[in-house]
Amino acid sequence: MTILDIIEKKRTKQELTTEEINFFVQGFTEGSVRDYQMSSLLMAICLNGMTDRETFDLTNAMLHSGDIVDMSELDKIVCDKHSTGGIGDSTTLALAPILAWCGVYVAKMSGRGLGFTGGTIDKLESIPGFDTSLSEQEFFDVVKKVGCCVIGQTANLAPADKKMYALRDVTGTVQSIPLICGSIMSKKLASGSDVILLDVKYGSGAFMSTKEEALELAKKMVEIGTRAGKKVGALITDMQQPLSDHVGNALEIIGIIDVLDGKQNRLYHELKEVAVRLLVLSGKCKTREDAVCAFDYAIESEGALNKFAEMVKAQHGDSSYILHPEKFQLGQTHKVLAQSSGYVTGMNAADIGRAVTLLGGGRMTKEDVIDFSVGVVMSVEIGSKVEKGDTLCTIYHNDKNLATAEQMLQNAIFIGDTQPEPHKIAYAFVSKDGVELY
Repeated sequence: MTILDIIEKKRTKQELTTEEINFFVQGFTEGSVRDYQMSSLLMAICLNGMTDRETFDLTNAMLHSGDIVDMSELDKIVCDKHSTGGIGDSTTLALAPILAWCGVYVAKMSGRGLGFTGGTIDKLESIPGFDTSLSEQEFFDVVKKVGCCVIGQTANLAPADKKMYALRDVTGTVQSIPLICGSIMSKKLASGSDVILLDVKYGSGAFMSTKEEALELAKKMVEIGTRAGKKVGALITDMQQPLSDHVGNALEIIGIIDVLDGKQNRLYHELKEVAVRLLVLSGKCKTREDAVCAFDYAIESEGALNKFAEMVKAQHGDSSYILHPEKFQLGQTHKVLAQSSGYVTGMNAADIGRAVTLLGGGRMTKEDVIDFSVGVVMSVEIGSKVEKGDTLCTIYHNDKNLATAEQMLQNAIFIGDTQPEPHKIAYAFVSKDGVELY
C-alpha cells in the first residue's frame, strides 16, 4: 500500500478501505506522507466525496491520532456544545452556567478566534485574571466544585486534524462535508463528553451558506457521533445576523450577563432552545416541558448568573465584573446612523464581524494581539423599522480604523421599503431518530 495508490484510487472515484484511510492519516500525522501528497488527496476527496462509511473511518482515524480525554473521574454525565461558528455567538459561555445550575456537568475545551469569528477563550480572557490554562486536574476539580469549567485546548487532541486543516485552508479544500465532519467530530469525540449538541449555523455569517447544506452536514455528524456511542443532536440555526446584540470580546461577556439577568433577545431564545435540547438529551429532564421549567428557573432565580460568577472566581478571574459589568473598560463610542427610513431587510453578518476585527477585536494571524475593549452593539435586527437618523449600532473603538469600520457597518445593514418575514432562530433539530422541522 502506498500513498500514490490511495490518491489514484480516490481520484478515480473509488471507495477507500478502512486500512487505507488509517494508513494516510497516520502517515501524514507522523510525516511519512508529505504535504504535497496530502494536498492532492484532499483535493480528490473534495471533488469526489466519501461514503458514510469512509467519513466515519476518517473521523475515527483522526480521533485516534492523539490523546483522548478521560472524563470518568467526574463520575457524572458530561455535556458539550459545539457551534460551527458565527458572529456574536456567545451561546457556549451562557449555556455552561445554566446547565451547571440544573445539575449537568459542562467540561469544555475551546479555541481562540482567527479571522472575523470570535473565540470563546478570547472572550473569557477579557475578564481580568481569568485563567484558561488550568492543568487537567485543576480542570476536573473546578468541574466537580462548580459544575462547569471552560479552558483552552491543551491536550494533544486530534493532531491529524490540525495538520490537515492547515493544508485545507491554503489549498481550497475547506468546503468538503466529509472533511468538515472529520475535523469537527474527531475533536468532539476526543474531548471525552458523553452528550454533544452541535449548533450548525447557516447564513451570511456562517460556514454553510444555506440551511440545506447545514442540514446535510448535521445529519452526517449526528450519525458519526451515534456510531461512536455518544448521545448526539444537532440544531440548524440562523446566522444571517449577529446572534447577540453585542459583538466583541468584553462586550459579548456583557451580553451574556444581560441574558443571564433575563434580557430576552435573539441570544436568549437560541440559548433556551439549546439548553432545553441538552437537558432532555442528557436525561436530566424527562420531557421538554420539564426542561423549559428548569431553564426558566435558572434565569429567574439568578442561579445561572451566580453560577457564572462562581466559575469565573474558581478560574481565578475577578467575579465582581459579572455582578457589576459596568466595571469593564470599554473604548470610546461612535454611533452608526440610518441614512434612510424603512425596514431592516437583511444584514451581511460576516462584514459586521470583519468590522470588529478592523477595530482590533479579532486577529488575522495567531500572533495578533486583541483589544478586548472594542466591538459593536446592535440597536436593530432584521425586521426592525427605522427612521432616517436612528441609531443602527454603536461602535466601541480606540481610534483604530474607525472610518473604514463605520462604512463597512453602514453597508452591512440593508434598509428597504418592505418589512421582511420574521426570522426563525432554529430551522431544524437532527437526532438519531430523524429530522424535526420548526
